Amino acid sequence: MPSNRVKIFLMLMLIAAGISVSAANRESGFLSETGRNSPLKKENQSSPVYELQKTFHEIYEQYQNSVVSISTEKTVKIRYNHPFIDDPFFKEFFGGKDKMPETQKHRGLGTGFIISRDGYICTNHHVVANMDSVTVTVNGKHYKAVLIGSDQLTDIALLKIAGTDKFTPVYFGNSDAVKIGDMAIAIGNPFGLDKTITSGIISAVGRRVINDIGTSYIQTDASINPGNSGGPLINLDGEVIGVNRMIYSSTGGSLGIGFAIPINTTRDILMQLHQYGKVKRGYIGVMISPLADQLAKELGLQKAEGAVIGSVEKNGPADQAGLKIRDVITRVEGKPIAGYADLIGIVSRIAIGKTITVTVWRDKKYVEATVTVRERP
Repeated sequence: MPSNRVKIFLMLMLIAAGISVSAANRESGFLSETGRNSPLKKENQSSPVYELQKTFHEIYEQYQNSVVSISTEKTVKIRYNHPFIDDPFFKEFFGGKDKMPETQKHRGLGTGFIISRDGYICTNHHVVANMDSVTVTVNGKHYKAVLIGSDQLTDIALLKIAGTDKFTPVYFGNSDAVKIGDMAIAIGNPFGLDKTITSGIISAVGRRVINDIGTSYIQTDASINPGNSGGPLINLDGEVIGVNRMIYSSTGGSLGIGFAIPINTTRDILMQLHQYGKVKRGYIGVMISPLADQLAKELGLQKAEGAVIGSVEKNGPADQAGLKIRDVITRVEGKPIAGYADLIGIVSRIAIGKTITVTVWRDKKYVEATVTVRERP
């Protein structure tokens, strides 16, 4: 019996050895040439491109715990307007309105990022507006979020999640220092794909897309898609320089034209949302229009720069300061006004109750007036 066991053991060893030899022969034959080191490997590891790649790795790791997924839910009533909804034949087969669902749930996805250790989160207004429930996912852990405040005009919202954990906030950069050609990184949840990172460059700064409040945007070709809204745009120093808001697209997907709200603008909005739950904007009581070239010539201006007053609110700040229709506002507190969007943007950010100096072009000369800013109604 012992000798039989020895024979069996030896046979198994030979079979195993044969398999190993066979595998080795296969590797040394077919595909063996693919196992060599690329001649570029050692050379490229010391190149600047590898340093940039390392930076991408580090930024992604830094924001693993800071970029969050946001899911929303809203129950809406269904209105049935089908012309045959009450038809007896329709009722026989489909049961009529009383047999059909009265509500349905609408669900949405977006991105946000943590801005404080106690769980405050920045995202877009359009991601969370008018939703019944908002759930924030941080590294697989789900939290119910409370909406602290939201601003439709700038599309910024402030959420709060509670928990025993200490959260990891992002680092804010200076969006005024962003230059065209700078590299940019976007992290978000496009189409629900958690923590997707894309990169590109800054294509433009100060881009006017929506002029109603004078907001300007950072334009980037970093891939931004549905679900990225509310996520951070990051520079190579690992600092957030913008909040991804929207894209220009004829297909619904990224075409390399994305827009982010500058973080300096966002910071001001977040401070007000935290303090008041809303945004208080300055107002001087005028209706303004772009200054056309022809009108500028008629008024004696060499350039069509500034904002022309179209109407003045009775007893409003501008009226009390003596401003008139067809006055062209050229400066506010010494800052030049290139167009009406500039004026709206500057005035909206001035503290309520502050008295400011406004320079206007009237009767072919510059006139200064002092205006006390009120809160926009």
